[in-house]
Amino acid sequence: MNDSVEKYGLDLHCTMILEEYREMWSVFQKIKDLVISTLKKSLAENGIFVTAVEGRVKTEESLAGKLELKGQKYKMLSDITDIVGTRVITFYTDDVDKIAALAEKLFDVDWDNSVDKRKMHELDSFGYMSLHYICRIPKSLFYDEHHPEINEYRFEIQLRTTLQHMWANMYHDTGYKSGVEVPKEHLRNLNRLAGMLELADDEFSRIRTAINDYRRQVKELVANGSFQEVSLNGDTFKNYLNLKPFDKLNRRIAAINQAEIHETSLMPFLSVFRYMEFKTLGDIEAMIHEGSEDAFQLAVHQIGGTDLDIIASNVAVLNLCIVYLLKRDAGVVGLTGLFDALNGKSDYNRVRSQRIMETASHLPLHKE
Repeated sequence: MNDSVEKYGLDLHCTMILEEYREMWSVFQKIKDLVISTLKKSLAENGIFVTAVEGRVKTEESLAGKLELKGQKYKMLSDITDIVGTRVITFYTDDVDKIAALAEKLFDVDWDNSVDKRKMHELDSFGYMSLHYICRIPKSLFYDEHHPEINEYRFEIQLRTTLQHMWANMYHDTGYKSGVEVPKEHLRNLNRLAGMLELADDEFSRIRTAINDYRRQVKELVANGSFQEVSLNGDTFKNYLNLKPFDKLNRRIAAINQAEIHETSLMPFLSVFRYMEFKTLGDIEAMIHEGSEDAFQLAVHQIGGTDLDIIASNVAVLNLCIVYLLKRDAGVVGLTGLFDALNGKSDYNRVRSQRIMETASHLPLHKE
């Protein structure tokens, strides 16, 4: 005990607290590890992606400094609530509330000592707008009869966004660690930047909410068959493919030779539809309605005289695209462009297009 007094210059009361800290150090490590693993598991189960989940046990030097300044405030070690500190850094501001709700279910929250610093409105408060929960590990989550202290000591959880975390670190380095008072003009610039970052934080969340609302609206429109109202893009095409719009034609083609259908991704055809200047999902639906019979007859000429017993699930959409272009007199050039869009440019694409033109010359295509 004497070496603590000599090393840190603490009085007897604070030295006893520090000695208890040394004895309980392994318990604090256990608390930290439990909290971090519990938070990570819960975040994964709820599909919430974050920048980081991190934690630390306050060092002896840091605790000694705290006791030197505020030692008489604490009657015992358990009165200090931030010996174990954890932090969850989120991408979006609205995720803070989601994670807070999870923390409230996982841990026993000491509401009297918890604080929501997001309610601060000072000009320089942006980087410190964290939500701070003071908690205990409930016995229902973990209990060790040999170490009941694990359920007694409190720990801190800080929840903040990536931009808030970045700003807090930057402001701390420029404003405090230098040991020099920062001139007012520099502080003004820092605070202007803080306002910009706060606006960016809010805007990121607003944009994500708008995109999620858009995706929900698209799903509803696709599910209701309102295809002409849905613009063609990666998200909408993916939702459309969930309806398996080409399966009926695939089954008809497979039945020609009693073939098995091998599933393959149809997402590459998005570039084909863009090449064909389709604007909405309704354009694809119209192509299916208009060209299914011709696409089937093309398949009959392609595989009817073969012993092919496996076909790819993209045969229907590919034949639909081919007959769509042929019926519009796109010719070899148009077909070559189709295969260039689908597979990348190569000399073989033109050869393949010429072969298809030869096959198609025997078909009575129903032109528009």
